[in-house]
Amino acid sequence: MGVGGSFWDLLKPYARHEGAGYLHGRRVAVDLSFWVVSHSTAIRARSPGARKPHLRNTFFRTLSLFSKMGAFPVFVVDGQPSPLKSQARAARFFRGSGMDLAALPSTATESSGAATPVKGRNAAFTRCVEECVELLEYLGMPVLWAKGEAEALCAQLNNEGHVDACITADSDAFLFGAKTVIKVLKSNCKEPFECYNIADIEAGLRLKRKQMVAMALLIGSDHDLHGVPGFGLETALRFVQLFDEDEILDKLREIGRGVYPFLEGLDNPHIDDLPSSSTKGSIVKSPHCSHCGHPGSKKNHSKVGCNYCLVDALENCVEKPAGFKCECPSCEKARDLKEQRKHENWQIKVCRRIAAETNFPNEEIIKLYLSNDNLDKEKGVPLLSWNKPDVEALVDFLTYSQNWEPSYIRQRMLPMLSTIYLREVASSPSTPLLLYDQYEFDSIQRIKIRHGHPYYLVKWKRGTQGMKSCISSKKPVTEGEMSSEVVVLDEDEEEDAVVCESSELLDEPDVPQVLTDDGCCFLLTDEDIQLVSSAFPKETARFQEQQRLKEAKSRLRKSKSSTSSTFETPKGPRPSGVQLSITEFYRRSKKGLSIESGKKPVGEGEASKEGSRTASDRDPNKDLPKSTRRRLHFD
Repeated sequence: MGVGGSFWDLLKPYARHEGAGYLHGRRVAVDLSFWVVSHSTAIRARSPGARKPHLRNTFFRTLSLFSKMGAFPVFVVDGQPSPLKSQARAARFFRGSGMDLAALPSTATESSGAATPVKGRNAAFTRCVEECVELLEYLGMPVLWAKGEAEALCAQLNNEGHVDACITADSDAFLFGAKTVIKVLKSNCKEPFECYNIADIEAGLRLKRKQMVAMALLIGSDHDLHGVPGFGLETALRFVQLFDEDEILDKLREIGRGVYPFLEGLDNPHIDDLPSSSTKGSIVKSPHCSHCGHPGSKKNHSKVGCNYCLVDALENCVEKPAGFKCECPSCEKARDLKEQRKHENWQIKVCRRIAAETNFPNEEIIKLYLSNDNLDKEKGVPLLSWNKPDVEALVDFLTYSQNWEPSYIRQRMLPMLSTIYLREVASSPSTPLLLYDQYEFDSIQRIKIRHGHPYYLVKWKRGTQGMKSCISSKKPVTEGEMSSEVVVLDEDEEEDAVVCESSELLDEPDVPQVLTDDGCCFLLTDEDIQLVSSAFPKETARFQEQQRLKEAKSRLRKSKSSTSSTFETPKGPRPSGVQLSITEFYRRSKKGLSIESGKKPVGEGEASKEGSRTASDRDPNKDLPKSTRRRLHFD
């Protein structure tokens, strides 16, 4: 949820729509809890027999995020929820169940002030998260544990520059300090995803981090569902925009104590002692004509006319139209004063609502949002490094938990392993053959457009020696030094790969194609163009040269075909039933007359021209007009 009051709708006009290539080479912090619950209902609806959809979703999304989008994901796990959030969660449950909120226990006892024990997270949900963490460790992904909320640690990593973006659906990530937030990311979606940058929000809404914290205090959040009664999204936005970021929280504290911060000339007046609007100075408005609305009386205008109206000899002033507003100085001052009083009355009304709340603002919520210590250091502080995937352990884990065939798992792992291999080759050209000498880079077959982005369709050639072995090395490596040393498909599994789940399910990557040509076995995978160019520059240059030659030949063929195409009359007899043009009918009729008269048919070229001239010279009707001769031929 995050901030209440449809906070995402307020930010949506300032979202940027990015494609899959946006995350290439970037580090992203992922709120794992969001992935665990995301689309689980949809997966169960499409495939009721799906086992543990949270594992399936995490597995395929991680593969797509790492291989297809080229990102480096860092997964963040929730810690213990704060007492405030536990209280808000209980209040949400009471409210959704229709129970009386008065029976809801408070976070602290009134007598002793001791905090009630924090209720841990749901046991079933905790098991799901632990299983996903085990899966991610087999994949070699870094996993961090937060003290409290996962989005808080994601935002801290982003704010400190450890990651480039956060993937979470909680809007309060901005309140924790996030700079770039990706709300929803579907790895198999063709449409761009929404990416929110704090710089765009600051420019469009004039909202910064502390101002957003103030809005959460006013309209409610995960830590306080109620907020201040009477405050909606628009009212809170209008109010916090009255102050700068550095003073907004101090002003809320003053208002909470009953101090009115707006009126000038008054030394910290209290709301109860505020002067009313009637005691303030007012502008005396001069009398106006009821007919034209301009300064002066109607009687005077009837005698001498109105200086503001365009009058003629027949009338002294013009009747005012509907919606008329006088623009004289006294009227303008009166309107300005009215707007000022209206704004001041609104400010007073808002301040009174805030001051009516007890213990406002909640300092615990402010401290929670502005804290920069969200990492649970008791569970270790691992470096942001991506280890070699332990595929054989992963195969055993998914075979047991998901009942998938080993060949099915290895097939889905191949895009990730090929990406790792290409990254290693780009950083170290002396890298051995792919996947334990089973597949080596052969060539680039063509350019493939997938989800609106170009990729290289790469052919991997099967080597002569097939080896069945695995490696479980967990040595940390850097982003450019990742390698793969695992068999993907066994000899007896290539032909019998079993797909255990429907291809329509969410986020499942494409299955690598198997191609057999002249006794050689090839695998076809979609690879990032820049990554292939860095790993195999010579092969990429050769492919690009071939593409240029093909395009040149294609352009040459098109130019020849365009020059050879003319509007000549087709030779040979026409099929019956085809209507002739007037020129063709005239020529055929002329030839038919010559044949019937026993003369030789007219030929083509110069002979044809000479024969036609001779025939016209002997034509007895040559002196007749041309139109008459044509009618004679038609008759």
